[in-house]
Amino acid sequence: MNYKHLILCFAIELSFGCSAQVTVKANDPHIVYMGRIAMQDNATVLSWSGTTVDINFEGTSISYKMRDERGDNYYNVLLDGKVVKKERENANGIIMQTIDRLAPGTHHLELFKRTEWAMGKTWFYGFELAKGGKVLPASPAHKHKIEYFGDSISCGYAVEDSTAQDRGTAPYEDGYVSYAALTARHFNADFHNTSKSGIGIMVSWFPLIMPEMYDRLDATDLTSKWDFSKYTPDLVVINLFQNDSWLVEKQDNAQFKARFGAIAPTPEFIINAYSNFVRTIRGKYPKAHIICILGSMDATKSGSPWPGYIQKAVDGIHDKNIYTHFITYKNTPGHPNVKEQQAMVDDLEAFVAQNMKW
Repeated sequence: MNYKHLILCFAIELSFGCSAQVTVKANDPHIVYMGRIAMQDNATVLSWSGTTVDINFEGTSISYKMRDERGDNYYNVLLDGKVVKKERENANGIIMQTIDRLAPGTHHLELFKRTEWAMGKTWFYGFELAKGGKVLPASPAHKHKIEYFGDSISCGYAVEDSTAQDRGTAPYEDGYVSYAALTARHFNADFHNTSKSGIGIMVSWFPLIMPEMYDRLDATDLTSKWDFSKYTPDLVVINLFQNDSWLVEKQDNAQFKARFGAIAPTPEFIINAYSNFVRTIRGKYPKAHIICILGSMDATKSGSPWPGYIQKAVDGIHDKNIYTHFITYKNTPGHPNVKEQQAMVDDLEAFVAQNMKW
């Protein structure tokens, strides 16, 4: 017997085993993504609010590699269902973050994108487990699927600004505590949050409206189209017209002039614009229930015509699976805070439970 050969083999195996890590590439089927994500050769591109990456594993530590476009994106890092840190991503190359000193056994890690696509993209390159770690099968699929088409309210804009300054910069935005995410978690649902702060159906605070954005994979690229066959929601929630309600009164605004010229849109124009968008969504999801909501900012205050516009638009479609639901005006300045987002959740959950029997 060749003892030298055996000793050499043992030495190689020992050396490899001591340093071996389990590498989990971004396209590994054990990783579950939620939201509109783009797959590249060695990375996944995350941009939309509420986009998530999650994995089940066994071990005492896990690392993940990410690179941010501008360093403006924030993520909630959840371990075993609990937020363990709020993390700002780095634009200076690929950065590896590690969570260690975990109790031996099985764990679930989730990376949740708090910020919307206006804060830029993040590239996710995969996970690494320390020696002895093991990737486990993905969790069972959620019971339901929801998609939201909305604005800043759906994104959680300024939700964590406790100073009442209504700051919409990245540190104060958190889609995790938006009514959209909270409602989805309540119903054990996947969700896509196809939303953007400041957006409207007819006019926005920038040169892009929802009928031009709703079908994009990369919201910044008009040629980048989402494949609607990849995700079919049971329920669609549309929460739009808050920004339109302000901008149609601002005839000196550049976006008003670009969309309407010098004359404000008539009620008939407004109703038709909303109806056309809802019909477009119905065309993409023929079997989904659609709830057209509005609130809880001042578009639903007493005397506002905007709930009436939505009601007339939906009535004219004659579809028993398209509903309207108007959330009471919160009657405070700025965007909904955490408490006010939760009030929206309570309201919407009751409506969904009653009408969807969830």
